[in-house]
Amino acid sequence: MAQRGRTNRTTRKPARRKKRARSPLGRLARILYCMVVALSAVIVVTYAGVRIASRPPEIKGNNPPAANNTPSGGQQPDGSPAVSEDPGPQRKEYTYTFLLVASDQVSGNTDTMMVLTYDTVNQTAGLVSLPRDTMIDGVKKSDGSHFYKLNGTYAYNGIEGLKEEVSQILGIPIDFYVKVNTRGFIRLVDAIGGVDFNVPVNMNYEDPTQDLYIHFNKGMQWLSGSDALKVARCRQNSYFDEAAGKWKTYDAYSNADIGRTETQRNLLTAVLKKALSQPQNFATYYDIFLENVQTDLEMSDLLYFAEKALYFDFSNNLTASVLPGDGTVTYHGWTYCYQLYPDQVLELVNTQGINPYTTDLTADMLNIAQKY
Repeated sequence: MAQRGRTNRTTRKPARRKKRARSPLGRLARILYCMVVALSAVIVVTYAGVRIASRPPEIKGNNPPAANNTPSGGQQPDGSPAVSEDPGPQRKEYTYTFLLVASDQVSGNTDTMMVLTYDTVNQTAGLVSLPRDTMIDGVKKSDGSHFYKLNGTYAYNGIEGLKEEVSQILGIPIDFYVKVNTRGFIRLVDAIGGVDFNVPVNMNYEDPTQDLYIHFNKGMQWLSGSDALKVARCRQNSYFDEAAGKWKTYDAYSNADIGRTETQRNLLTAVLKKALSQPQNFATYYDIFLENVQTDLEMSDLLYFAEKALYFDFSNNLTASVLPGDGTVTYHGWTYCYQLYPDQVLELVNTQGINPYTTDLTADMLNIAQKY
């Protein structure tokens, strides 16, 4: 059988298409796309790491105290008298209290004292100022004398002594403390680009011995870090009496130091609100915190509260107040002591977000010094 003839064919390879060169705009778009993808990955990983590292702090007093041994009239299975269980007040879940203080630049006393109660579940907080001259029963100094104002407690009994004193006054446990120096406050305000703030009164104070010069007109102003500190510190205005040949002072606020505590609360709120609106600066905030703040909060605690605070609504969920009292009292020879009004303090603690318990405090839980 004759074989079928083969036909020789030359196989041509398909011609390769030349890649079109990307335009500069296209290359830029691709670079930006890669950067966004990489940045997104970093954010996701960082956020996941924060969520893992942060955990609710453990605090004393979250568990009810052990049952007492008071007979209740019944019997236990072994025939012995039954005991009544009085767990005492119960803490709200994931609700924490903080003592916030700043030192006086001259005396070393705590010039600013506030207590913050933060309910991280319901995202509500209560902030109350304790006037620096709040009257206390008295603490003995090393030389045998006593002091009767709250702002001197830190200088003689340290931060733990101050925490205990504040706890006794308010009738609540103080879980943590945060003590910031003035340099840290200045750096934080500057790190957020300053703050717009409504200065409540005209401020004109000069003290050449401290190289301190405070001059601000009443009204909305932009404040740098050093400006904000001056506004927070100012409680008196001054003028030079030519006839007497010396500087004289008078209260900058009509309600004396109570007005200043309100300014401090409002200024702190404005600074924190702006800081939390700039989470990209958290690394800077952390550096400032490490260098200028003393606290008993752990790193995991800080991460936990930072994460929660990102969602906090300062405009609607923060209640700010000051302990009510009379700042003209003389006590054991100490003038201008601020004597608290116990009934009003109790009402404030129970209604202004300060009470960390599920039930109201009662008058016997507070220990407030009284002259009479």
